Amino acid sequence: MFDFAWSELALIGVVAMVLIGPKDMPVAIKAVKDLIRKARAMAAEFQTHVDEMVRDADLKEVRDSFNEIRNFDIKGELTKAVDADGSLRAAVDSQLVQPLQEVAALADGAAVEAHAAGSSAVEPVATEFLPEPAPLAELAAPPVPPPAFIPPGIVHRAAPPAFMPPGARRPDPTAF
Repeated sequence: MFDFAWSELALIGVVAMVLIGPKDMPVAIKAVKDLIRKARAMAAEFQTHVDEMVRDADLKEVRDSFNEIRNFDIKGELTKAVDADGSLRAAVDSQLVQPLQEVAALADGAAVEAHAAGSSAVEPVATEFLPEPAPLAELAAPPVPPPAFIPPGIVHRAAPPAFMPPGARRPDPTAF
């Protein structure tokens, strides 16, 4: 700390003995010892606080990086990457969202008018423009003949029953 040689310490001791006197010298040595002890304790405390600040600074950087990752807005970043000028969003809004909002507004207006008229439900508006439902026979596809390489026993096999009693064997699907 202070670069004192033994000769300098001996000179300080002789001067202290002459100035303080041999009677009060133990009290003065004890006071100096207490001062040195307090100075060392303060230096150790200061060093501890400095170490904590360094540790907190390192942890703060790590904490900041975790918060940065946690608060990362992936939707915003993707939007910036894909549609930076907003033209794609405007096109989608004009083609899809606005017509749907207009239809919803018309439906809400019809519901409000029907409620004001005392009706509990909105009646269908233009049913005469709807096409007639096709008969089910027209919708059914004609039967497709099975390919020639499949044996008829497999093609026309009856389905196994839904319930099989315990211990009963299921029919072998590979046998024909």
